Amino acid sequence: MAMSVQEARRSLPIWRLKDELVAAVNDNQVLVVIGETGCGKSTQIPQYLAEAGYTTKGRICCTQPRRVAAISVAKRVAEEFGCRLGEEVGYAIRFDDRTGPETLIKYMTDGMLLREILNDADLCNYSVVMLDEAHERTVHTDVLFGLLKQLLTRRTDLRLIVTSATLDADKFSAYFFDSNIFTIPGRTFPVEILYTKQQETDYLEASLITVMQIHLTEPEGDILLFLTGQEEIDFACDCLYRRMKSFGKDVPDLIILPVYGVLPSEMQSRIFEPTPPGKRKVVVATNIAEASLTLDGIVYVVDPGFAKQNNAFHTEMSPVSVPEIQRIDLGMTTLTLKAMGINDLLSFDFMDPPSPQALFFAMKQLYRLGALDEEGLLTKLGRRMAEFPLDPPLSKMLLASVHLGCSADILTIISMIQTGNIFYRPMHKQAQADKKRAKFFHPEGDHLTLLAVYDAWKANNFSAPWCFENFLQSRSLRRTQDVRKQLLSIMDKHGLDVVSAGNDFTKICKAVAAGFFFNAARRDPEGGYRTLVDDQPVYLHPSSVVFHRQPDWVIYHELIMTTKVYIRDVTIINPEWLVELAPRLFKLPNSTRLSKRKRQERIEPLYDRHHQPNSWRLSTRRA
Repeated sequence: MAMSVQEARRSLPIWRLKDELVAAVNDNQVLVVIGETGCGKSTQIPQYLAEAGYTTKGRICCTQPRRVAAISVAKRVAEEFGCRLGEEVGYAIRFDDRTGPETLIKYMTDGMLLREILNDADLCNYSVVMLDEAHERTVHTDVLFGLLKQLLTRRTDLRLIVTSATLDADKFSAYFFDSNIFTIPGRTFPVEILYTKQQETDYLEASLITVMQIHLTEPEGDILLFLTGQEEIDFACDCLYRRMKSFGKDVPDLIILPVYGVLPSEMQSRIFEPTPPGKRKVVVATNIAEASLTLDGIVYVVDPGFAKQNNAFHTEMSPVSVPEIQRIDLGMTTLTLKAMGINDLLSFDFMDPPSPQALFFAMKQLYRLGALDEEGLLTKLGRRMAEFPLDPPLSKMLLASVHLGCSADILTIISMIQTGNIFYRPMHKQAQADKKRAKFFHPEGDHLTLLAVYDAWKANNFSAPWCFENFLQSRSLRRTQDVRKQLLSIMDKHGLDVVSAGNDFTKICKAVAAGFFFNAARRDPEGGYRTLVDDQPVYLHPSSVVFHRQPDWVIYHELIMTTKVYIRDVTIINPEWLVELAPRLFKLPNSTRLSKRKRQERIEPLYDRHHQPNSWRLSTRRA
């Protein structure tokens, strides 16, 4: 018989420590809490503190490293609290806010709390901040560490709780003024670990075979399969679907549920629904499910042992992953800190400081975008860019589009890029899918193709059946629509004009170039392309609409490395725009000193990324 909600709460390991925990929070401004996944810390600590009266002084905020965790925990707590989601208990994630004036307990991604500090440095509306799953060490969490450490000295009434896996607890305690550590025993279950006898040459195929073997031969219980990213997960789900179909009705149902970052929230939430009797579910996920979620009913875990990390190169397996702040582009983080008035980034109290080179590169990029001046101080444009929850090149592209008269179009393109995979290409219908996709192709490139898709969907009244016919993911398009509405509300708040360029596609391409000029590449007569800024050999991705056209000059949105270094999401440009839009990076060379080939190209980077020791200063202290 299923337990009632309150019985389930009382069965958690944290329940018998409730009074000691509340007393520890009363007595300590900062408390580091160690608790394994499943002990109840994420759902119960905010409720215990609300019951103890902390919500009379302000809200209780609990941050999560990922969207899916913020939503699922908030839903569970609302159920336990006995309210509708968005009333006393709510959540806020980028482009989706489900809170109201009566909200007492607010779950949010760590990036959202960072944005709140941008508008209210003292977090006046909060009595307690809980940084949950802090051992994940996202770049936002690391910046929050530094900001909250400063804030605690200004607001002695504020309580900070940092929850962590065991490995990092001492480090967190030492960083936060040698704070006390409170340990919650976990609920552990006997686990049998089975390894393959030798390394698998095709780990994906081996994983799928293992899932099918479990489903066909093992007792009931759900399966969790870890893979590295969206494309791999979609491919795996498609394969499992087709393999199950080939067995016909002779085998029990297998419910196949993908989970990755850009999936719409309601799809991610399906993983928490109980499995119907006589069926089994397989959750195919990135490592987002590893530590930040508790999934009931999982009995079998298949883990090939790979994970994606941005710009990370490891020669050995580390028990603790490298903090994100030491391995990713810090443009958005740097801009946010500058907008908070923190100018001397080298002396900011990071728990694990990023390399000066990474900060140097981020500052240089912001300077080139016009967000910082020659002294490294925020410009008016930079302040406005910081208002948008977007990477700096995207916010610059959006603000440039206002002046170019194509902001409605760029709003759509950015929303489409943020959403990720729009096109659906099932294994057994690839030719049909490609034919339908080709209908949307725009000769100027992939950005305008994304705009054409959204506009066609809009012209068809945002129809889901139309998406199905055209091999488009309707859920992804609906998320695009949500993102667009959120960005539109920020535009309206700042009185920025939203107009379409109609068929003047040059304006739109120029706006793309205004944000991504440092991603310019020119065709190499020897084959492929060369990036303009550091002369790296790259190749057009075969999925690009301009792949067969091989234009002379392009701007790309991202580099991806597989067998070669590919450039993806590409737009054709006129090289003269680069000098006009990015005078801090490009200039027209002196034609008298050029070879014939160079004279035809007539453009060169103003700076060399590797040899300009004094062209940029990280910060200047003003006396």
